[in-house]
Amino acid sequence: MKLHCEVEVVSRHLPALGLRNRGKGVRAVLSLCQQAPRTQPRPRAGGERGGRHHACLFISTLKDKLGTRYELKENIEQFFTKFVDEGKATVRLKEPPVDICLSKANSSSLKGFLSAVRLAHRGCDVEAPLLTFTPVKTSEFEKFKTKMVITSKKDYPLSKNFPYSLEHLQTSYCGLARVDIRMLSLKNLRKLDLSHNHIKKLPATIGDLIHLQELNLNDNHLESFSVALCQSTLQNSLRSLDLSKNKIKALPVQFCQLQELTDLKLDDNELIRLPFKMGQLTNLRFLSAARNKLPFLPSEFKNLSLEYLDLFGNIFEQPEVLPVIKLQMPLTLLESSARTVLYNRIPYGSHIIPFHLCQDLDTAKTCVCGRFCLSCFIQGTTTMNLHSVAHTVVLVDNMGGTEAPVVSYFCSLTCYVNSCDMLM
Repeated sequence: MKLHCEVEVVSRHLPALGLRNRGKGVRAVLSLCQQAPRTQPRPRAGGERGGRHHACLFISTLKDKLGTRYELKENIEQFFTKFVDEGKATVRLKEPPVDICLSKANSSSLKGFLSAVRLAHRGCDVEAPLLTFTPVKTSEFEKFKTKMVITSKKDYPLSKNFPYSLEHLQTSYCGLARVDIRMLSLKNLRKLDLSHNHIKKLPATIGDLIHLQELNLNDNHLESFSVALCQSTLQNSLRSLDLSKNKIKALPVQFCQLQELTDLKLDDNELIRLPFKMGQLTNLRFLSAARNKLPFLPSEFKNLSLEYLDLFGNIFEQPEVLPVIKLQMPLTLLESSARTVLYNRIPYGSHIIPFHLCQDLDTAKTCVCGRFCLSCFIQGTTTMNLHSVAHTVVLVDNMGGTEAPVVSYFCSLTCYVNSCDMLM
């Protein structure tokens, strides 16, 4: 029984000696084997515990293929498995006093391996067959591949899995119509490039790739980006997203929950609007949404602080002279209660109030005064020089313009009157 992962063996004596471990694991193969007979000695750690050949642990590395042996029977002080779903665990041995720290393992393989180690510690029979240890071959360490680039259909693996240790996977020009489910088990992925395929829909389980920082979906057939992805663990990890050359007409309001984004490409889609809470993407530095169908920008766009902005080739409209008035006095009960909930930041969710009310609250407009409005507001349009939000601006048209219309909302007539100078 074997497990491929990164291993760091930490001596618990080091702190007492004023020393520190280097804190970095090495690629290794862990083998659960029968204890080798005395006539075939192996490098070992810990003492012999009897004549019977119990299961023991061998840790082999590229530099030490023969491996180091650790006794297991009644020799484990504690298991640390809080992060086992992330492919991490620690086994604390009694003799020698070391912590065996495992990382970058396949989570399901790790769970099975730890179960077998527990049985060996108790002196029970391990369900998996145990073989006599043999030195690990160099080819075993090729499974630790961290980067794979596939740029043709003929090179795409159909019969074997992707190496579980991959951190960067590119499968471009492979004719994929959907995301391969095998990719979703690569828990160490940091960069996933699926550009130049025929993918129409993204599975919500992409959000389970907790370390994913870069996602390239350029030149596919996507028509949407789901709410489920926006509310997944991608909120905490995703830094770069390329959705250019697709068929997306709108992004959900929840898209702005991906607040770690620094680089966003939306070129050559069919966007008729940007999420009106765009200003919540406070880490965004590079934004490209050229050649879409944007008539105006949302009011919160003014809150962005970009290094690079490209909005060339959109159908920006001239600001309306007259405002759109949707005020109603007195306010409806729905409008009044919604404003109260949002202004006082009262938590809400579909487990508390009906789902359609959650959607109403999620899509509430923000007045220039900072308050909120649902369906009772005044809407006005003004122009904004894009240099006010970005250091480098690509001209929005062939006439050399750097201005674009921005729609603004006002929760009351007072707010509108006080802001009339801005709309002139």
